[in-house]
Amino acid sequence: MSDLPLIHADRAVPPPAATTATGGGRGRRLRLLSGTDRVVITLMVLVPLLLVLGLVWLPAGATVLLSGTNWDGIGPIGEIDWVGLKNYDDVVHNYPPFVPAVQNNLLWLAALFVVATPFGMFLAVLLDKELRGSRFYQTALYLPVVLSLALVGFIWQLIYSRDQGLLNGVFGGETDWYGDPNVNIWAVLVAAGWRHVGYIMLLYLAGLKGVDPSLREAAAVDGSSETSTFFRVVFPVMRPINIIVLVVTVIESLRAFDLVWVINKGRNGLELISALVTQNVVGEASRIGFGSALATIMLAVSLIFITIYLWTVMREDKR
Repeated sequence: MSDLPLIHADRAVPPPAATTATGGGRGRRLRLLSGTDRVVITLMVLVPLLLVLGLVWLPAGATVLLSGTNWDGIGPIGEIDWVGLKNYDDVVHNYPPFVPAVQNNLLWLAALFVVATPFGMFLAVLLDKELRGSRFYQTALYLPVVLSLALVGFIWQLIYSRDQGLLNGVFGGETDWYGDPNVNIWAVLVAAGWRHVGYIMLLYLAGLKGVDPSLREAAAVDGSSETSTFFRVVFPVMRPINIIVLVVTVIESLRAFDLVWVINKGRNGLELISALVTQNVVGEASRIGFGSALATIMLAVSLIFITIYLWTVMREDKR
């Protein structure tokens, strides 16, 4: 019987002091990991923030300030001639290309919003049905989005070329699709819409995948057709996607630049605000202040829709 206590002693729990030491070591390791996590999280937030401030907001702020000057970008900063709102007045009243550029930007927006966006949504609905070869179609339709707009313009140049283009070769015409100011804007809109459709298709396809299947099942039980179910049930549920599509479409219409610049530097019927900005800032005239005023107008219009988007997203989060 005297051996039993010894056996129990061998199997006894380690002394409290040892447990405390082990626990203290773990606590120190946890505190070390917590400090490392804080450093990593701080860097992950700080580095992108600094990049955004340095590459986006500081140049935007400088553009707004320069829009009130008559600086040519060459003279000393101390000799900048401040002219106030004169550049904006000249843009609106004394710059003939401005009105056609605004009209073309609005036409660009209308074409993307009325034609390309609904067509992209229609393709997303079809591909959401898991048709045979849907993966191939998704890749083929999204491929133009991966290409740069300059490359898209070159591809469509092979189609629109007056002498060797596919379109004139098939129909036997001699239309100068990019050179005729009466038709070149429509030809460019077809090329831009070709790229835009794939982007909108992907956005709506992602939205459709996130819709609760029970909503469609409930609508089918009530006898609703597929078309009625989509517009009365599915489409309203995708409200966040609809807001994103609206903002993306507006910004795409404002930042449209590459195609028209590759064709004729935004002249002869292809005037756009972005092209006018480039012509005045880095063109032969190099009117930094005047070009900055045009860029500020673009920035103001973009911020309106971005603010609407952010307000909608934050309101949805609160709900």
